[in-house]
Amino acid sequence: MPPTLPSTLPPTLPPTLPRRALLAAGLGGAASGALAAPALAQSAPELRWRLASAYPKNLDILFGASETLCRLVAEATDGRFQIKPLGVGEAVGAEGLLDAVAAGSLEMGHAPATLATPKDPTFALATALPFGLNARGQNAWWLAGGASELFAEIFAKHGLATLPGGNTGAQMGGWFRREIKGVADLQGLKIRIAGLGGQVLAKLGAVPQATAGPEIYAALESKAIDAAEWIGPYDDEKLGLQKVAPIYHYPGFWEGGAMLHFWLNAEKWKALPKTYRAALQGAAAQVGAEVQARYDARNPGALRRLVAGGAQLRPFPQDVMEAALKQANEVYGEIAGRNPDFKRIFEAMKTFRNEEYLWFQVAEYTYDNFMIRARARG
Repeated sequence: MPPTLPSTLPPTLPPTLPRRALLAAGLGGAASGALAAPALAQSAPELRWRLASAYPKNLDILFGASETLCRLVAEATDGRFQIKPLGVGEAVGAEGLLDAVAAGSLEMGHAPATLATPKDPTFALATALPFGLNARGQNAWWLAGGASELFAEIFAKHGLATLPGGNTGAQMGGWFRREIKGVADLQGLKIRIAGLGGQVLAKLGAVPQATAGPEIYAALESKAIDAAEWIGPYDDEKLGLQKVAPIYHYPGFWEGGAMLHFWLNAEKWKALPKTYRAALQGAAAQVGAEVQARYDARNPGALRRLVAGGAQLRPFPQDVMEAALKQANEVYGEIAGRNPDFKRIFEAMKTFRNEEYLWFQVAEYTYDNFMIRARARG
């Protein structure tokens, strides 16, 4: 790993002259000018940070989020605060990303909170968990429903601070070599999936596999795995999985609205000047809006191309959805029994989810359902 660059370049202060001597010499105005530059340097120091992404550079929306944030921060600070975006593996792998940020060897990272699920499943609630909130609900809970305050305490225990970094929207259920027609078809199914989604499917007889994204195609082709979930049409298209696993199931009920985060070392975040913190907050807010907008704009065309290329769209059967929901609630009960933080935040999420779907049922669902039927009629 390359050495971390110094985070602050200290300004050079000029010699101080007594005010009386300056006034006597008629240099009051000159003194004001001489002191302005050091004062500015103190309030706006030159910083050089690194931001490691959990995503490869060919995922242009996800890695592009890091590039956009870095560009916006530089523009907002006249180039005094520079952040360099790094693709996954350039400084650290995805699994070690949050630890590297917490330790201070990296100042920032961009990743889903689910990376920390093996250490603390409470983190999963900050991104997505099976049958959790949809994208709008997750954003609303985080930005206006108290979630960010709840998680700030959790993340601080791990030396982390965070800013929301976009949402993928509801993901797809993934690519299968054979169709899932009922719960029985999950028995012995080797599926590439991680986190709590993997725990839920394991309770239904599936066998979760840890397969890196670039290895999914070869694993499906060789029949080392039977299925793999990835993200959604726009990103899935890059893998060409319809050629080796043509059944494209939906929805990805384990990630109904996956919120990503920009992770910051807590101490370095606190030490930032207020103007730089504001620049980061503003940039993250813009990125958050753009990520989901780009997926919503590009997924339809990608889905059409995938189907034209051989993908066969299939919804998960109702009995699979119901069985998965039952098992998900059992998993949450088990975790809550041993993890007070998870229990407290999960209960808060459930309350918010119930209220959100009450509202969506009245207006959003009714409108969307009508428009979907109208579209089908032409």
